[in-house]
Amino acid sequence: LSSLNEALDICYETNVVRLSRILRDRQGRVEVAYDHGVIRAGALELPICEMEFELISGPLESIFTLGKRWQQKLGLLLDARSKAERGDRLAQLDKTLAALDAIGDQASESKRIEAISSYWAPRPVAMIAIDPNANAEQALRTVTAECLDQIIRNSAIIAGVDTEDRYADMHAEHVHQLRVGIRRLRSAWSFFNGLTELPALEKRNEIKAYFAQLGGARDDDVLRELILPILRKAGQPPLVLDKPIEESDAGATVRSIGYQSWLIDMLASTVLAAKTGAATSNATPAAAAVPQENSLEHTLSKKLKKWDRKVVAEGVTLPTLEMEARHALRKRAKRLRYALQFCESLLPERRLGPYKKSLARVQNILGEMNDLIVARERFVGLRDTQPSAWFACGWITSRLDALTTEATHAFKELSQTHRPWR
Repeated sequence: LSSLNEALDICYETNVVRLSRILRDRQGRVEVAYDHGVIRAGALELPICEMEFELISGPLESIFTLGKRWQQKLGLLLDARSKAERGDRLAQLDKTLAALDAIGDQASESKRIEAISSYWAPRPVAMIAIDPNANAEQALRTVTAECLDQIIRNSAIIAGVDTEDRYADMHAEHVHQLRVGIRRLRSAWSFFNGLTELPALEKRNEIKAYFAQLGGARDDDVLRELILPILRKAGQPPLVLDKPIEESDAGATVRSIGYQSWLIDMLASTVLAAKTGAATSNATPAAAAVPQENSLEHTLSKKLKKWDRKVVAEGVTLPTLEMEARHALRKRAKRLRYALQFCESLLPERRLGPYKKSLARVQNILGEMNDLIVARERFVGLRDTQPSAWFACGWITSRLDALTTEATHAFKELSQTHRPWR
Protein backbone atom coordinates (compact mmCIF):
# COMPACT_ATOMS: atom_id res chain seq x y z
CA LEU A 1 0.00 0.00 0.00
CA SER A 2 2.90 2.37 0.67
CA SER A 3 3.86 2.22 -3.01
CA LEU A 4 0.53 3.69 -4.16
CA ASN A 5 0.71 7.18 -5.65
CA GLU A 6 -2.95 8.00 -5.13
CA ALA A 7 -5.00 8.06 -1.97
CA LEU A 8 -7.35 5.14 -1.44
CA ASP A 9 -11.03 5.87 -1.88
CA ILE A 10 -14.18 3.94 -1.07
CA CYS A 11 -15.25 1.67 -3.90
CA TYR A 12 -18.55 0.67 -2.30
CA GLU A 13 -19.94 0.19 1.18
CA THR A 14 -22.71 -1.85 2.77
CA ASN A 15 -24.98 -0.28 5.34
CA VAL A 16 -27.24 -2.90 6.87
CA VAL A 17 -29.05 -3.70 10.06
CA ARG A 18 -28.54 -7.36 10.94
CA LEU A 19 -30.83 -9.41 13.13
CA SER A 20 -29.35 -12.83 13.89
CA ARG A 21 -30.27 -15.86 15.91
CA ILE A 22 -28.59 -19.22 16.46
CA LEU A 23 -31.07 -22.05 16.05
CA ARG A 24 -30.37 -25.42 17.62
CA ASP A 25 -31.74 -28.86 16.93
CA ARG A 26 -30.58 -32.40 17.52
CA GLN A 27 -28.19 -32.22 14.55
CA GLY A 28 -26.36 -28.99 15.23
CA ARG A 29 -26.45 -25.20 15.30
CA VAL A 30 -27.19 -22.81 12.42
CA GLU A 31 -26.95 -19.01 12.51
CA VAL A 32 -29.82 -17.33 10.67
CA ALA A 33 -29.13 -13.67 9.82
CA TYR A 34 -31.62 -11.19 8.38
CA ASP A 35 -29.94 -8.23 6.67
CA HIS A 36 -31.89 -5.12 5.67
CA GLY A 37 -30.28 -2.00 4.23
CA VAL A 38 -28.36 -0.81 1.16
CA ILE A 39 -25.18 -1.24 -0.84
CA ARG A 40 -23.87 2.23 -1.74
CA ALA A 41 -21.41 3.18 -4.50
CA GLY A 42 -21.04 6.86 -5.32
CA ALA A 43 -24.48 8.22 -6.19
CA LEU A 44 -26.05 4.76 -6.44
CA GLU A 45 -27.80 2.67 -3.84
CA LEU A 46 -29.05 -0.91 -4.12
CA PRO A 47 -31.52 -2.23 -1.52
CA ILE A 48 -30.65 -5.35 0.47
CA CYS A 49 -33.25 -7.61 2.00
CA GLU A 50 -31.83 -11.09 2.50
CA MET A 51 -31.42 -14.00 4.86
CA GLU A 52 -28.24 -16.01 5.26
CA PHE A 53 -27.95 -19.47 6.78
CA GLU A 54 -24.51 -20.31 8.16
CA LEU A 55 -23.48 -23.58 9.77
CA ILE A 56 -22.00 -23.20 13.25
CA SER A 57 -21.71 -26.87 14.19
CA GLY A 58 -23.07 -30.20 13.09
CA PRO A 59 -23.62 -31.77 9.64
CA LEU A 60 -23.77 -29.56 6.54
CA GLU A 61 -27.23 -30.92 5.74
CA SER A 62 -28.58 -28.75 8.56
CA ILE A 63 -28.40 -25.45 6.65
CA PHE A 64 -30.20 -26.91 3.62
CA THR A 65 -32.90 -28.53 5.76
CA LEU A 66 -33.49 -25.33 7.69
CA GLY A 67 -33.15 -23.10 4.63
CA LYS A 68 -35.71 -25.10 2.69
CA ARG A 69 -38.13 -25.06 5.62
CA TRP A 70 -37.95 -21.26 5.82
CA GLN A 71 -38.09 -20.94 2.02
CA GLN A 72 -41.32 -22.90 1.86
CA LYS A 73 -42.86 -20.98 4.76
CA LEU A 74 -41.82 -17.46 3.68
CA GLY A 75 -41.39 -17.73 -0.10
CA LEU A 76 -37.66 -16.93 -0.01
CA LEU A 77 -35.72 -16.68 -3.30
CA LEU A 78 -32.30 -18.22 -3.83
CA ASP A 79 -29.54 -15.88 -5.02
CA ALA A 80 -25.91 -16.81 -5.66
CA ARG A 81 -24.52 -13.25 -5.61
CA SER A 82 -22.61 -12.01 -2.59
CA LYS A 83 -22.76 -8.44 -1.32
CA ALA A 84 -19.18 -7.96 -2.52
CA GLU A 85 -20.05 -9.04 -6.05
CA ARG A 86 -23.04 -6.71 -6.18
CA GLY A 87 -20.97 -3.90 -4.66
CA ASP A 88 -18.17 -4.23 -7.21
CA ARG A 89 -20.63 -4.17 -10.10
CA LEU A 90 -22.46 -1.19 -8.60
CA ALA A 91 -19.15 0.73 -8.34
CA GLN A 92 -18.40 -0.03 -12.00
CA LEU A 93 -21.90 1.13 -12.98
CA ASP A 94 -21.44 4.38 -11.02
CA LYS A 95 -18.23 5.15 -12.92
CA THR A 96 -19.91 4.39 -16.25
CA LEU A 97 -22.89 6.64 -15.51
CA ALA A 98 -20.61 9.45 -14.29
CA ALA A 99 -18.66 9.29 -17.56
CA LEU A 100 -21.90 9.42 -19.58
CA ASP A 101 -23.15 12.39 -17.54
CA ALA A 102 -19.93 14.20 -18.36
CA ILE A 103 -20.64 13.78 -22.08
CA GLY A 104 -24.17 15.09 -21.67
CA ASP A 105 -25.42 14.49 -25.23
CA GLN A 106 -28.78 13.04 -26.17
CA ALA A 107 -27.27 9.72 -27.24
CA SER A 108 -25.86 9.19 -23.76
CA GLU A 109 -29.38 8.73 -22.32
CA SER A 110 -29.94 5.50 -24.23
CA LYS A 111 -26.47 4.41 -23.16
CA ARG A 112 -27.44 5.14 -19.54
CA ILE A 113 -30.46 2.87 -19.83
CA GLU A 114 -28.30 0.19 -21.44
CA ALA A 115 -25.67 0.50 -18.70
CA ILE A 116 -28.26 0.27 -15.92
CA SER A 117 -29.92 -2.81 -17.42
CA SER A 118 -26.49 -4.41 -17.92
CA TYR A 119 -26.06 -4.45 -14.14
CA TRP A 120 -28.52 -7.36 -14.18
CA ALA A 121 -27.05 -8.88 -17.36
CA PRO A 122 -28.04 -12.48 -18.16
CA ARG A 123 -25.66 -15.21 -17.02
CA PRO A 124 -24.44 -16.99 -20.19
CA VAL A 125 -22.67 -20.32 -20.60
CA ALA A 126 -19.25 -20.42 -18.93
CA MET A 127 -16.26 -22.64 -19.56
CA ILE A 128 -16.03 -25.82 -17.51
CA ALA A 129 -12.66 -27.11 -16.32
CA ILE A 130 -12.83 -30.78 -15.38
CA ASP A 131 -9.90 -32.26 -13.47
CA PRO A 132 -8.41 -34.93 -15.80
CA ASN A 133 -7.68 -37.06 -12.73
CA ALA A 134 -11.31 -36.96 -11.57
CA ASN A 135 -13.76 -39.81 -11.91
CA ALA A 136 -17.15 -39.64 -13.65
CA GLU A 137 -18.98 -38.77 -10.42
CA GLN A 138 -16.70 -35.80 -9.75
CA ALA A 139 -16.90 -34.68 -13.37
CA LEU A 140 -20.71 -34.68 -13.32
CA ARG A 141 -20.61 -32.70 -10.09
CA THR A 142 -18.39 -30.05 -11.72
CA VAL A 143 -20.68 -29.81 -14.74
CA THR A 144 -23.79 -29.69 -12.53
CA ALA A 145 -22.35 -26.88 -10.41
CA GLU A 146 -21.73 -24.70 -13.48
CA CYS A 147 -25.18 -25.40 -14.97
CA LEU A 148 -26.86 -24.70 -11.63
CA ASP A 149 -25.01 -21.40 -11.29
CA GLN A 150 -26.35 -20.31 -14.68
CA ILE A 151 -29.86 -21.43 -13.69
CA ILE A 152 -29.84 -19.82 -10.23
CA ARG A 153 -28.43 -16.46 -11.32
CA ASN A 154 -30.85 -16.00 -14.22
CA SER A 155 -33.75 -17.18 -12.06
CA ALA A 156 -32.97 -14.59 -9.37
CA ILE A 157 -33.14 -11.69 -11.82
CA ILE A 158 -36.32 -13.00 -13.49
CA ALA A 159 -37.84 -13.34 -10.01
CA GLY A 160 -37.27 -9.61 -9.45
CA VAL A 161 -34.48 -9.74 -6.88
CA ASP A 162 -33.10 -6.14 -6.66
CA THR A 163 -35.54 -4.89 -9.32
CA GLU A 164 -39.08 -5.58 -8.07
CA ASP A 165 -39.95 -6.36 -11.72
CA ARG A 166 -39.00 -2.85 -12.93
CA TYR A 167 -37.15 -4.55 -15.80
CA ALA A 168 -39.63 -7.39 -16.37
CA ASP A 169 -39.96 -6.46 -20.05
CA MET A 170 -36.19 -6.98 -20.52
CA HIS A 171 -36.11 -10.54 -19.23
CA ALA A 172 -36.39 -12.33 -22.59
CA GLU A 173 -32.65 -13.05 -22.71
CA HIS A 174 -32.62 -14.11 -19.05
CA VAL A 175 -35.37 -16.62 -19.80
CA HIS A 176 -33.44 -17.84 -22.83
CA GLN A 177 -30.26 -18.31 -20.80
CA LEU A 178 -32.23 -19.99 -18.02
CA ARG A 179 -33.66 -22.46 -20.53
CA VAL A 180 -30.15 -23.03 -21.93
CA GLY A 181 -28.94 -23.81 -18.41
CA ILE A 182 -31.75 -26.32 -17.90
CA ARG A 183 -31.09 -27.94 -21.30
CA ARG A 184 -27.40 -28.23 -20.46
CA LEU A 185 -28.15 -29.83 -17.10
CA ARG A 186 -30.52 -32.36 -18.65
CA SER A 187 -27.95 -33.06 -21.38
CA ALA A 188 -25.37 -33.70 -18.66
CA TRP A 189 -27.67 -36.25 -17.05
CA SER A 190 -28.04 -38.04 -20.39
CA PHE A 191 -24.32 -37.86 -21.09
CA PHE A 192 -23.27 -39.28 -17.71
CA ASN A 193 -26.08 -41.84 -17.60
CA GLY A 194 -24.49 -45.26 -17.09
CA LEU A 195 -21.18 -43.70 -16.02
CA THR A 196 -22.20 -42.60 -12.51
CA GLU A 197 -25.25 -42.24 -10.30
CA LEU A 198 -27.67 -39.51 -11.34
CA PRO A 199 -30.02 -37.40 -9.20
CA ALA A 200 -33.30 -39.03 -8.25
CA LEU A 201 -35.63 -39.59 -11.21
CA GLU A 202 -38.29 -37.51 -9.48
CA LYS A 203 -35.96 -34.49 -9.45
CA ARG A 204 -34.92 -35.01 -13.05
CA ASN A 205 -38.56 -35.17 -14.16
CA GLU A 206 -39.67 -32.22 -12.04
CA ILE A 207 -37.67 -29.69 -14.03
CA LYS A 208 -39.39 -30.73 -17.29
CA ALA A 209 -42.65 -29.09 -16.22
CA TYR A 210 -40.91 -25.85 -15.25
CA PHE A 211 -38.97 -25.87 -18.52
CA ALA A 212 -42.23 -26.09 -20.46
CA GLN A 213 -43.72 -23.21 -18.45
CA LEU A 214 -40.67 -21.08 -19.30
CA GLY A 215 -41.20 -21.62 -23.03
CA GLY A 216 -43.11 -18.37 -23.27
CA ALA A 217 -43.62 -16.85 -26.70
CA ARG A 218 -40.24 -17.56 -28.28
CA ASP A 219 -41.73 -19.08 -31.44
CA ASP A 220 -43.98 -16.04 -31.82
CA ASP A 221 -41.02 -13.68 -31.37
CA VAL A 222 -38.99 -15.56 -34.02
CA LEU A 223 -41.92 -15.37 -36.42
CA ARG A 224 -42.54 -11.65 -35.98
CA GLU A 225 -38.97 -10.41 -35.57
CA LEU A 226 -37.01 -12.69 -37.92
CA ILE A 227 -39.17 -14.57 -40.40
CA LEU A 228 -41.76 -11.91 -41.31
CA PRO A 229 -39.14 -9.25 -42.24
CA ILE A 230 -37.45 -11.79 -44.53
CA LEU A 231 -40.80 -12.66 -46.13
CA ARG A 232 -41.57 -8.99 -46.76
CA LYS A 233 -38.23 -8.53 -48.53
CA ALA A 234 -39.08 -11.57 -50.66
CA GLY A 235 -42.37 -9.95 -51.76
CA GLN A 236 -44.86 -11.15 -49.17
CA PRO A 237 -48.30 -9.55 -49.82
CA PRO A 238 -50.01 -7.88 -46.85
CA LEU A 239 -50.69 -10.40 -44.13
CA VAL A 240 -52.27 -9.91 -40.72
CA LEU A 241 -51.16 -12.35 -38.03
CA ASP A 242 -53.52 -13.47 -35.34
CA LYS A 243 -52.96 -11.97 -31.91
CA PRO A 244 -49.53 -12.59 -30.32
CA ILE A 245 -49.10 -15.68 -28.25
CA GLU A 246 -49.35 -14.65 -24.63
CA GLU A 247 -46.06 -15.10 -22.89
CA SER A 248 -46.15 -17.29 -19.82
CA ASP A 249 -45.30 -15.53 -16.58
CA ALA A 250 -41.69 -16.60 -16.14
CA GLY A 251 -41.43 -14.50 -12.98
CA ALA A 252 -44.29 -16.38 -11.34
CA THR A 253 -42.73 -19.71 -12.33
CA VAL A 254 -39.30 -19.02 -10.84
CA ARG A 255 -40.82 -17.42 -7.72
CA SER A 256 -43.00 -20.46 -7.05
CA ILE A 257 -42.37 -22.48 -3.89
CA GLY A 258 -41.92 -25.68 -5.90
CA TYR A 259 -39.33 -24.25 -8.29
CA GLN A 260 -37.28 -22.64 -5.51
CA SER A 261 -37.43 -25.88 -3.52
CA TRP A 262 -36.10 -27.73 -6.56
CA LEU A 263 -33.16 -25.29 -6.75
CA ILE A 264 -32.31 -25.84 -3.08
CA ASP A 265 -32.56 -29.63 -3.42
CA MET A 266 -30.26 -29.65 -6.47
CA LEU A 267 -27.77 -27.29 -4.82
CA ALA A 268 -27.80 -29.37 -1.64
CA SER A 269 -27.17 -32.65 -3.48
CA THR A 270 -24.24 -31.10 -5.37
CA VAL A 271 -22.62 -29.47 -2.33
CA LEU A 272 -23.13 -32.42 -0.01
CA ALA A 273 -21.80 -34.88 -2.59
CA ALA A 274 -18.72 -32.67 -3.06
CA LYS A 275 -18.09 -32.64 0.71
CA THR A 276 -18.46 -36.43 0.92
CA GLY A 277 -16.17 -36.91 -2.07
CA ALA A 278 -13.52 -34.61 -0.59
CA ALA A 279 -13.60 -36.46 2.74
CA THR A 280 -13.18 -39.79 0.99
CA SER A 281 -10.34 -38.45 -1.12
CA ASN A 282 -8.50 -37.05 1.91
CA ALA A 283 -8.83 -40.33 3.75
CA THR A 284 -7.52 -42.42 0.87
CA PRO A 285 -3.79 -42.82 0.05
CA ALA A 286 -2.67 -41.42 -3.27
CA ALA A 287 -3.76 -43.78 -6.01
CA ALA A 288 -1.48 -45.14 -8.69
CA ALA A 289 -1.59 -43.59 -12.13
CA VAL A 290 -4.83 -44.43 -13.93
CA PRO A 291 -4.33 -46.49 -17.10
CA GLN A 292 -5.22 -44.63 -20.29
CA GLU A 293 -8.12 -46.98 -21.06
CA ASN A 294 -9.64 -46.20 -17.65
CA SER A 295 -9.01 -42.45 -17.66
CA LEU A 296 -11.84 -39.93 -17.56
CA GLU A 297 -10.86 -38.59 -20.97
CA HIS A 298 -11.11 -42.08 -22.46
CA THR A 299 -14.45 -42.77 -20.74
CA LEU A 300 -16.09 -39.54 -21.85
CA SER A 301 -14.59 -39.78 -25.34
CA LYS A 302 -16.28 -43.16 -25.80
CA LYS A 303 -19.63 -41.54 -25.01
CA LEU A 304 -18.90 -38.64 -27.37
CA LYS A 305 -18.03 -41.11 -30.14
CA LYS A 306 -21.31 -42.94 -29.63
CA TRP A 307 -23.39 -39.77 -29.78
CA ASP A 308 -21.36 -38.43 -32.71
CA ARG A 309 -21.83 -41.61 -34.78
CA LYS A 310 -25.60 -41.54 -34.29
CA VAL A 311 -25.92 -37.86 -35.21
CA VAL A 312 -23.77 -38.21 -38.34
CA ALA A 313 -25.41 -41.47 -39.46
CA GLU A 314 -28.86 -39.90 -39.33
CA GLY A 315 -27.68 -36.56 -40.66
CA VAL A 316 -26.35 -37.84 -43.97
CA THR A 317 -29.79 -39.37 -44.64
CA LEU A 318 -31.64 -36.18 -43.69
CA PRO A 319 -33.64 -35.87 -46.96
CA THR A 320 -35.30 -39.23 -46.24
CA LEU A 321 -36.25 -38.45 -42.64
CA GLU A 322 -39.77 -37.54 -41.57
CA MET A 323 -40.37 -34.25 -39.74
CA GLU A 324 -40.53 -35.91 -36.34
CA ALA A 325 -37.22 -37.67 -36.95
CA ARG A 326 -35.63 -34.40 -38.09
CA HIS A 327 -36.80 -32.72 -34.90
CA ALA A 328 -35.27 -35.53 -32.83
CA LEU A 329 -32.03 -35.21 -34.81
CA ARG A 330 -31.88 -31.48 -34.07
CA LYS A 331 -32.19 -32.15 -30.33
CA ARG A 332 -29.49 -34.84 -30.50
CA ALA A 333 -27.13 -32.47 -32.32
CA LYS A 334 -27.72 -29.80 -29.67
CA ARG A 335 -27.16 -32.35 -26.91
CA LEU A 336 -23.90 -33.45 -28.56
CA ARG A 337 -22.70 -29.85 -28.71
CA TYR A 338 -23.41 -29.37 -25.00
CA ALA A 339 -21.58 -32.61 -24.15
CA LEU A 340 -18.60 -31.47 -26.19
CA GLN A 341 -18.54 -28.21 -24.22
CA PHE A 342 -18.49 -30.20 -20.97
CA CYS A 343 -15.41 -32.11 -22.16
CA GLU A 344 -13.46 -29.28 -23.82
CA SER A 345 -10.86 -29.01 -21.06
CA LEU A 346 -9.99 -32.69 -21.51
CA LEU A 347 -9.58 -32.62 -25.31
CA PRO A 348 -6.68 -31.36 -27.48
CA GLU A 349 -7.40 -27.71 -28.27
CA ARG A 350 -5.81 -27.78 -31.72
CA ARG A 351 -8.22 -30.50 -32.86
CA LEU A 352 -11.26 -29.04 -31.13
CA GLY A 353 -11.82 -25.93 -33.29
CA PRO A 354 -12.64 -27.51 -36.68
CA TYR A 355 -15.02 -30.05 -35.17
CA LYS A 356 -16.82 -27.41 -33.08
CA LYS A 357 -17.21 -25.23 -36.17
CA SER A 358 -18.66 -28.06 -38.27
CA LEU A 359 -21.02 -29.15 -35.50
CA ALA A 360 -22.17 -25.55 -34.90
CA ARG A 361 -22.97 -25.15 -38.61
CA VAL A 362 -25.09 -28.30 -38.53
CA GLN A 363 -26.95 -27.14 -35.44
CA ASN A 364 -27.58 -23.65 -36.84
CA ILE A 365 -29.08 -25.04 -40.04
CA LEU A 366 -31.28 -27.49 -38.15
CA GLY A 367 -32.37 -24.68 -35.81
CA GLU A 368 -33.44 -22.49 -38.74
CA MET A 369 -35.32 -25.41 -40.26
CA ASN A 370 -37.21 -25.97 -37.00
CA ASP A 371 -38.16 -22.29 -36.76
CA LEU A 372 -39.48 -22.33 -40.32
CA ILE A 373 -41.48 -25.51 -39.77
CA VAL A 374 -43.16 -23.99 -36.71
CA ALA A 375 -43.86 -20.76 -38.65
CA ARG A 376 -45.31 -22.65 -41.64
CA GLU A 377 -47.81 -24.38 -39.34
CA ARG A 378 -48.94 -20.93 -38.21
CA PHE A 379 -49.36 -19.70 -41.79
CA VAL A 380 -51.23 -22.83 -42.86
CA GLY A 381 -53.93 -21.90 -40.35
CA LEU A 382 -54.34 -18.50 -42.03
CA ARG A 383 -54.71 -19.63 -45.64
CA ASP A 384 -58.50 -19.99 -45.59
CA THR A 385 -59.07 -16.41 -44.44
CA GLN A 386 -56.00 -14.74 -45.96
CA PRO A 387 -54.92 -16.08 -49.35
CA SER A 388 -51.66 -14.13 -49.05
CA ALA A 389 -50.58 -16.75 -46.48
CA TRP A 390 -50.10 -19.14 -49.43
CA PHE A 391 -47.08 -17.06 -50.45
CA ALA A 392 -45.51 -17.50 -47.00
CA CYS A 393 -46.14 -21.25 -47.04
CA GLY A 394 -44.64 -21.60 -50.51
CA TRP A 395 -41.58 -19.49 -49.69
CA ILE A 396 -40.94 -21.43 -46.49
CA THR A 397 -41.28 -24.77 -48.31
CA SER A 398 -38.76 -23.62 -50.90
CA ARG A 399 -36.38 -22.40 -48.22
CA LEU A 400 -36.70 -25.70 -46.34
CA ASP A 401 -35.74 -27.57 -49.51
CA ALA A 402 -32.62 -25.42 -49.85
CA LEU A 403 -31.77 -25.87 -46.16
CA THR A 404 -32.17 -29.63 -46.49
CA THR A 405 -29.50 -29.60 -49.18
CA GLU A 406 -27.28 -27.32 -47.06
CA ALA A 407 -27.74 -29.57 -44.04
CA THR A 408 -26.84 -32.69 -46.02
CA HIS A 409 -23.59 -31.06 -47.17
CA ALA A 410 -22.92 -29.84 -43.62
CA PHE A 411 -23.35 -33.35 -42.23
CA LYS A 412 -21.00 -34.77 -44.89
CA GLU A 413 -18.45 -32.10 -43.96
CA LEU A 414 -18.90 -33.01 -40.29
CA SER A 415 -18.35 -36.69 -41.07
CA GLN A 416 -15.02 -35.84 -42.72
CA THR A 417 -13.80 -33.53 -39.95
CA HIS A 418 -11.11 -34.87 -37.63
CA ARG A 419 -12.46 -35.73 -34.22
CA PRO A 420 -10.91 -34.01 -31.19
CA TRP A 421 -10.86 -37.21 -29.17
CA ARG A 422 -8.31 -39.99 -29.52
